[in-house]
Amino acid sequence: MPIATVNPANGETLRTYEAMGEEELERRLQLAEATFRTYRTTTYPERARLLNRAADLLDEDQEDIGRVMTTEMGKPVKQARAEAAKCARAMRWYAEHAAELLADEEPSAVDVKDSGGARALVRYRPLGPVLAVMPWNFPLWQVVRFAAPALMAGNVGLLKHASNVPQTALYLEDLFHRAGFTEGCFQTLLVGSGAVDEILRDERVKAATLTGSEPAGRAVAATAGEMIKKTVLELGGSDPFVVMPSADVERAAQVAVTARVQNNGQSCIAAKRFIVHTDVYDAFTERFVAGMAALKVGDPLREETEVGPLASEQGRSDLEELVDDARRYGAAVLCGGERPDGPGWYYPPTVLADVTREMRIHREEAFGPVATLYRAADLDEAVLIANDSPFGLSSNVWTRDEAEVDRFVRDLEAGGVYVNGMTASHPGFPFGGVKRSGYGRELSGHGIREFCNITTVWHGV
Repeated sequence: MPIATVNPANGETLRTYEAMGEEELERRLQLAEATFRTYRTTTYPERARLLNRAADLLDEDQEDIGRVMTTEMGKPVKQARAEAAKCARAMRWYAEHAAELLADEEPSAVDVKDSGGARALVRYRPLGPVLAVMPWNFPLWQVVRFAAPALMAGNVGLLKHASNVPQTALYLEDLFHRAGFTEGCFQTLLVGSGAVDEILRDERVKAATLTGSEPAGRAVAATAGEMIKKTVLELGGSDPFVVMPSADVERAAQVAVTARVQNNGQSCIAAKRFIVHTDVYDAFTERFVAGMAALKVGDPLREETEVGPLASEQGRSDLEELVDDARRYGAAVLCGGERPDGPGWYYPPTVLADVTREMRIHREEAFGPVATLYRAADLDEAVLIANDSPFGLSSNVWTRDEAEVDRFVRDLEAGGVYVNGMTASHPGFPFGGVKRSGYGRELSGHGIREFCNITTVWHGV
């Protein structure tokens, strides 16, 4: 895949880039290793000052970088600006909280005495250069939620971004440099996906994090396992959105629309499977379908646009195949389902009902504005349908019954359960999944500690 900006609204190639050669890649790996030796000794206040400066610059750049993201991958420009603002907030959150999250911990006095020691502590130390393999769908946020905690922990970052968002990738490197971080603290590697294996095998790279597809995750995990290197993987998702009879059905349907089409439906944590109790199925479906059909699809640079194009022609073709397969097996198309005429990789908001297990869309992730509807007779069936997926990233549950909430929290196979609301990432909450959605956690204290050497320090009597 070429490293290029191709506008998904019209298919026009705007800029192309040459991949880095071996000599430049080697220079950058040497620089990362050398920089880490010094940067790891900086203090939390020093790191926080630099990260806060990066946040200020990002706020100033919000309009410009928002348009760049929209032009590169098609998200509505309002959402792009919001993504930039969210990244600045996350930077400030880690700048404020990192010292506390990574403070030395003291084991209990009883355990210290039992060990025969005089005192002991647990200290969090940085690992070194960390490789981040990042996707195009949230081209700023996915990187910042790795970079902010990694830099505050004293690590340095090497970014291999998706090949269709090179301008955003280069902007991130420039942002951290302008903020005052030395050159080797955060570097963008303009290379194709074929170079990832070699980079990860390099002894100077100590760990890796990947957000992306299941095949990409398998490849990185296999190499990292062979090299015995720590990894964090956030892969696909096909999140359930369960609506029970006690729910505010009108509100649930409104939120369901947003939960499905955020980022043009190209989000791992977007709700994709809508599992509705039979008592409120018709009422929910009527409102949900009407909301999906009313969305404004169009030029993502227009302020009124709610759904823009998919990021690539291949992405739209993959989505069409899932819808066509479901239709062949008897799914009812309640709205959308047909590619529009004209330029750009647009696909309309679509709702499928009567979905069954033999349909590909039941078990595969639909990465675009396509929702599937399921009818559940009771809570037990709702849980069975929700868990009947290879993925387990997050989940959404709508009920006012606390006993039902307890059951869902106990039984849903997911990294998150959001009650009477939609899944969203926040720097204060751990983020990640189970099953084929990956392992490890990003964000919060759990995320910043993923790439730390958790060190026991023991003093004898």
